[in-house]
Amino acid sequence: MTALLDEVVDLVRIPSVSTGGGEPAALREAAGWLAERIDAAGGNPALVETGGNPLVVGELGSSRADAPTVLIYGHYDVQGPGPLELWESDPFEPEVREGRLYGRGTSDDKGNFLPLLRVACDLARAGELPVNVRVLVEGEEEAGSQHVNEWILADERGADCAVIFDSVMADERTPAITASCRGMVVAAVDVTTGSRDLHSGLYGGTTLNAAHVLTRMLANVLPGEDGLLRDELREGIAAPSAEELASWERLTPGTELIASAGGRPISERAAGEYRLRTGAEASLDVHGVYSGEPDAVRAIIPVTARAKLSVRLAPGQRSDVIGPALERLLREAAHPAADVKVDTNGTEPASFDPDSPALAAARRALERACGTPAAIIRLGGSLPILAAFAERGIPAIVTGFGLPEDAIHGPNESYRLESLELGERASRELYAELASL
Repeated sequence: MTALLDEVVDLVRIPSVSTGGGEPAALREAAGWLAERIDAAGGNPALVETGGNPLVVGELGSSRADAPTVLIYGHYDVQGPGPLELWESDPFEPEVREGRLYGRGTSDDKGNFLPLLRVACDLARAGELPVNVRVLVEGEEEAGSQHVNEWILADERGADCAVIFDSVMADERTPAITASCRGMVVAAVDVTTGSRDLHSGLYGGTTLNAAHVLTRMLANVLPGEDGLLRDELREGIAAPSAEELASWERLTPGTELIASAGGRPISERAAGEYRLRTGAEASLDVHGVYSGEPDAVRAIIPVTARAKLSVRLAPGQRSDVIGPALERLLREAAHPAADVKVDTNGTEPASFDPDSPALAAARRALERACGTPAAIIRLGGSLPILAAFAERGIPAIVTGFGLPEDAIHGPNESYRLESLELGERASRELYAELASL
């Protein structure tokens, strides 16, 4: 594993930050670094210009004429380091401490993805690659992944499956396959009730208050006391399989997960249904409400108010159904004299059958690599790239070896050296199993 660790260290040293404060030259350097590795293995790489950061695309061929094609995906961009004084070492000078490699991107996604690429390159150079590997690495994952999604949807060749090492284990010994992720409808609501703020003593009780109008609108869509949404926002939800439900029973209880994150559960029932609610249910959250003056220095009646909120869409739901339903419910509760603007946009959920040939092969490979059967999980968040693969009919194997302790996006991000070893073993087993597709 020494050679793999050295490569991860080299790549992490490149400060390929794609969020605020990033340097385009560093992003292009990281793309070129990956292209060099693909080229050395005979993979004919190209940097595909997108109008943003370039995509790294390459082809590693199998010696088998009938070999299936596997597309491997990762991202070379990282989040900014944040306040440097919170880091115990330079975020772009990786250090090994107590079995972990510290540095920005060690877990998300350079250390997670690189074993998948390195094993494919090693096998290709030795003439032992059992599948054709298409390589796709982007530099905008931390900033929205717009251009890679466009590339996937426009790509005519496709693949028999995709493999993504950009996820977490169920626990430090149990690998996990993410069989679905939620979609999302994001809404911005603006309310205007006059031309200027008014004196509350002179006009209070007679004049529309934009904050009052907005809060009544939000009350019409908020979840009930049990945390569940009204039926109009749950339309289309597909129930999880019995196998998935059984798999979740082996995982860390929701009460522990919520407590370790510093949260407080809505109810005992909600915490007990953590996996179901975050993976197979719709949820709505208000992210911010803005009106009046931050410190309430003046006693005014504000005439403008704004809120940002979102609905996480469960598998089976559609943004073009839930988005209009959300807007309708908000407008129903608005005062008729208020001017209301609602802007929405959506990302679709994506699901892949755990019993499909590709995911079944991945489960066998991961069990051999890790010594423990893989858990089938659902991601509560949204991954637009999975919706693109689903639209193309390409089953995606979403896995990885990250852990909550890796502190991705935070100070002192790190990755276990053991996770690097697991990634290397799992990559070899995956390519061998996927040869049967």
